[in-house]
Amino acid sequence: MNRLKAWIRNFFGFSRTEINAFLILLPLMFLLIFSEPVYRYWFVRQPQDFSTEASELDSLIATFHWPPKDSLAMENLPRQKMIRFNPNQVTKNELIQLGFNNLTANRLINYRSQGGKFYQRTDLLKIYGMDTLLYRKIYSYIDLPDQTPAKPDSRRATQENVVPKKFNLNQADTTQLITVYGIGSKLSKRIISYREKLGGFISAGQLHEVYGLDSAVIQELKRKIYIEDLFVPHQLDINQASEKELGQHPYIKYKLAKVIYTYRFQHGKFKSVDELKNISILDESTFKKIKPYLTVNSDFGN
Repeated sequence: MNRLKAWIRNFFGFSRTEINAFLILLPLMFLLIFSEPVYRYWFVRQPQDFSTEASELDSLIATFHWPPKDSLAMENLPRQKMIRFNPNQVTKNELIQLGFNNLTANRLINYRSQGGKFYQRTDLLKIYGMDTLLYRKIYSYIDLPDQTPAKPDSRRATQENVVPKKFNLNQADTTQLITVYGIGSKLSKRIISYREKLGGFISAGQLHEVYGLDSAVIQELKRKIYIEDLFVPHQLDINQASEKELGQHPYIKYKLAKVIYTYRFQHGKFKSVDELKNISILDESTFKKIKPYLTVNSDFGN
């Protein structure tokens, strides 16, 4: 026992009082853990006597009065008779013969008396409480077509034949823009504001640059707008524009505007827009974007 106590003290770091309490608690824990399985094992294996319960059930069953199979109650039940029928003309008795219960048959007759009409077999399912199993059973006996022929919708056909009129993106106002699904007053104002800063849209792809326009709205907008083939946007004269005017353009911004302005101050006026390629920080893709929005004054030499 002393060796066990020494092992517990070294392993758990218990004091002498804690070791004594642990030795008392340990067997109690094992007793609690294994008592329930032992109880189940012992009592389940014991033979069970249900003779008393069985005799009580037998005496209770003996007091019941079971009707004979050939009683009048069975004879009075309606027999299902499968006949071909039209729901617009069938009588209640015929519905009962087909297997309808009294409540569902009354609902069908009431639906018909209130002006309701059945055009195809599936219309029978409109009746509340219609049993789907019964419906499948009588389906082939319903004297109606499987599906009524679709009537041409002249109004819809007219709408489909009308090609929606497109509007000019560079002249559109907020009233026209908000007719596009997904564009409200804020987005319409934002599109126009960006168009003015840009100098006009030369491609519908530039709509992706407008903050807040997702791709779905842009696709919808593209279907309703057009840009004139010969449209020329508002152009900045790089020989006359100030650094601030250049920097306000979305494609140039202030860093590049300062470099353009400094280059012009050092080298004189630009002879052509292509001369901007001499600026080292201006990459080819940016140049292609800003070129349509720039021009040079014809009297650059004066």
